[in-house]
Amino acid sequence: MKKILAMLLAGMMVFSLTACGGNSGGDAAADDNSASDNNTPAADEGDTGASGEAGGTFKIGGHGPLTGPAAIYGNAAKNGAQIAVDEINAAGGAVQFELNYEDDEHDPEKAENAYNALKDWGMQLSLSGVTSKPAEATSTSHNDDRIFALTPSASSTAVVEGKDNVYQMCFMDPNQGTASADYISEQSLGTKIAVIYQNDEVYSSGIYERFAARAKELGLEIVSATTFTTASQTDFSVQLGEAKNAGADLLYLPIYYTPASLILTQAKGMDYQPKVFGVDGMDGILTVEGFDTSLAEGVMLLTPFNADAEDERTKSFVSKYNELFGETPNQFAADAYDCVYAFKQAIEQTGATADMSAEDLCEKMIEAFSSMTFDGLTGEGMTWTDGAVSKSPKGMVIENGVYVGMD
Repeated sequence: MKKILAMLLAGMMVFSLTACGGNSGGDAAADDNSASDNNTPAADEGDTGASGEAGGTFKIGGHGPLTGPAAIYGNAAKNGAQIAVDEINAAGGAVQFELNYEDDEHDPEKAENAYNALKDWGMQLSLSGVTSKPAEATSTSHNDDRIFALTPSASSTAVVEGKDNVYQMCFMDPNQGTASADYISEQSLGTKIAVIYQNDEVYSSGIYERFAARAKELGLEIVSATTFTTASQTDFSVQLGEAKNAGADLLYLPIYYTPASLILTQAKGMDYQPKVFGVDGMDGILTVEGFDTSLAEGVMLLTPFNADAEDERTKSFVSKYNELFGETPNQFAADAYDCVYAFKQAIEQTGATADMSAEDLCEKMIEAFSSMTFDGLTGEGMTWTDGAVSKSPKGMVIENGVYVGMD
C-alpha cells in the first residue's frame, strides 16, 4: 500500500508540473499576442526596450479643424504629420508611429469630444489642437491625464501656461507680435501703421497686444487700431475707412486668412492700397476659394517655413506634399511634420518604449524636451522653455502667387 501511494503521489507531481508548464506557455503566447495587438515589434525585429533602447509603435493623436472655415489649417497639419509618420515607418527603425486625427471644427466643445475619442483609442502622445481656442480647451485634460502634448500651431500663451506637459512647435502669440514690430522697424516698412485685429479671438488679440507694446518701445506710430468679431467679419468698410483717413501706409493684420482675404478685397474696392503685413495665420490666403490671389501680391508675413528653400529636406517634403495633396505645404504642415520627428528624437534620447503607461511616457518626454536641441523644417537649434519654443521667424512676401523669402 505504501508503494502504491508513493507511485500515485509521484504521478500527481509529474502531472502538476506538466500542467504548470502548459499554462506558462499559454501566458507567454498571450503576451506575444498582446504585443502584436499593440503593434510592438518583437525583440528580433529591433525592439530592445528591455535593454533601455527605444522601441515599439506609439499612438499619436491630434485634433483640428478638418471641416469648416479653418479646415485649411487642420488638414495641412494632419497631412504634414502623416508624411512624417509614413517616412519614419518606411525606414523600418525600432520606433514606429500610428496617427489618428479627429475633427474639432475649430470649436472648443467639439475639441473636448475629439480628445475623449482619442483617449479611448489609446493615444499615448498628442499633437493637441491646431488652433488656439480648441487647444486651450483640451490642454487641461492633457495635463490632468498626463498625456504629453506638442501642438504644431496653437500659439496662445494659455495653451501652455500652468501645464508642464504641453509644449508648442509654433511661435507663441506674444513672440509673433514682438517679432513683427521688430521686423517692420528694422526694414522700415511703414511710417504710419493701422491695425485690424479680432478681439474675440485669443490668437489675434494676443499678438496685437504685444505688437502695440513693442511698437511703442520702437517709436512706431500706430495711427489706427480697430477690431472685429466672429459675428462681424464680413464688412470691414469702417475699419478700412479709418485707416485710410489716418493716412496709414502699412496695414498690420494679426488675423487668420479668411477675414484677411475679405479685407484685401474690400480695400481694393475703396481704392486703398497700403502695404500689408501679417502673421502665420495668413499662411493659406492663396488657397481661399473664390479669392483673387492677385490682391495678395506684395503681402508680407512672418512664418517659420519657406517652401522655396533649397535644402534637400525641404525640397523633399514639398515634393511629397505636392504629389500627395496637389498643393504647396504651408507652415502648419511643416510644423506638424517637425512635431513627429521631435517625438522620435525624444523617444530615442530617453529610451522610451511603447508599452509604457501614458504617465511614464509623459515624464520621459518632459525630460527630453526640457533639455534637447532639435533641427527641423521650421528652424535649426530649436529649444523649449516652459513649453514655448525658441526659433527664428522668416520674413516672406507673396510674389507671382508664391511665397518668397525676404532679405
